Amino acid sequence: MTETFFVGIDGPAGAGKSSVSKEAARRLGFGYLDTGSVYRALAWHVLDRGFSTDDPAAVEESFETFRPQVGLGPDERSVRVGDADVTAAIRTPETTAAVAGVARTLPVREKINRLFREIAAQSDRPGVVVEGRDITTVVAPDAPCRILLTAHPDVRAARRAAEIHGSDVREVAEAMRRRDASDSQVVDFLTAAEGVSVVDTTELDFDQSVDAVLSVIDEARQGGRDGR
Repeated sequence: MTETFFVGIDGPAGAGKSSVSKEAARRLGFGYLDTGSVYRALAWHVLDRGFSTDDPAAVEESFETFRPQVGLGPDERSVRVGDADVTAAIRTPETTAAVAGVARTLPVREKINRLFREIAAQSDRPGVVVEGRDITTVVAPDAPCRILLTAHPDVRAARRAAEIHGSDVREVAEAMRRRDASDSQVVDFLTAAEGVSVVDTTELDFDQSVDAVLSVIDEARQGGRDGR
């Protein structure tokens, strides 16, 4: 059985991680794993059990009964926890607000990271693009292809504001700054580790960003075939 080719993509909000990762996976016939959806699903599970994600013990206990099923198709956003379809529920403001508590629970992060590796390894596709915050450094530091997708903060804020119709760019920029500052206390997703390729999308449109990522992936795959 051929080993699944693992592509890890990190980066801050607004850099284009999700849209670019999905399109790259689509063009390659790879699977796509949004790791954030798994964190959201666990946050939902904690809340559904009547607990708060601000309680690390409750988060750890909830993980023991956490049975996520995540669709890996680039055009499939289905997420289930046990028998419950939580695809929409994990995007509610309540669940969104609870995700940070899950992310701060380090013992659970370690278990979720193992889960990501298992999901990717079990895929029946030739490869999986795994997108998130600490994929290249923690989840899969030995992956054959690791990319940091980034952009200037002003550009990231403008893009995110455009996605959220009617949003003020300055407010979005401040919200992103706070989120990045909070998340960076747990993981460093703003600096490329050794061996990680940087794709800066500041001056690139969507198709150019996808092409840049595909170029890095192709080079990594060629390197593997050549035995480098």
